Amino acid sequence: VAWVRVDTQTILSIHHNVITQNPRISLTYNDHRSWYLHIREVEESDRGWYMCQVNTDPMRSRKGYLQVVVPPAIIESMTSNDMVVREGTNVTLNCKAKGFPEPYVMWRREDGDEMAIGGENVPPMLSIPNQLEGAYVGQDVVLECHTEAYPASINYWTTERGDMIISGKRQ
Repeated sequence: VAWVRVDTQTILSIHHNVITQNPRISLTYNDHRSWYLHIREVEESDRGWYMCQVNTDPMRSRKGYLQVVVPPAIIESMTSNDMVVREGTNVTLNCKAKGFPEPYVMWRREDGDEMAIGGENVPPMLSIPNQLEGAYVGQDVVLECHTEAYPASINYWTTERGDMIISGKRQ
């Protein structure tokens, strides 16, 4: 039995012997029927395809992919600190994060509201506080929809038939 790192074509072990110089890799087996490759303190660089191969005629093998998840972390040296700027001037705030899968960075205001971020085109962000409203026939109802987009979005309500509701009473 041999263990191979497929993407780098590195032989990790052959029979009872660990071939690689990586001290984090070890091998165990159970009655020559079950062979286990152990990797201590897994690192992101360990991500990839591994293969167990039985050296018979014909050779038999099984491949498996090791996915290494890295928790998100902010890279402090590439992230903005506190800033004071004069009203009406431009400012750029940076936030660099690392991790796998790649982290999604979201900016929020002090009050917790999300901010639309971007340059030329920011897809609309939509917030509908109450998504199911009920009313009796003839009763007034107020529907809310909050959006953020750049350039500014054009928002309107429609009926089930697709007719635009401008204001006032609709049936």
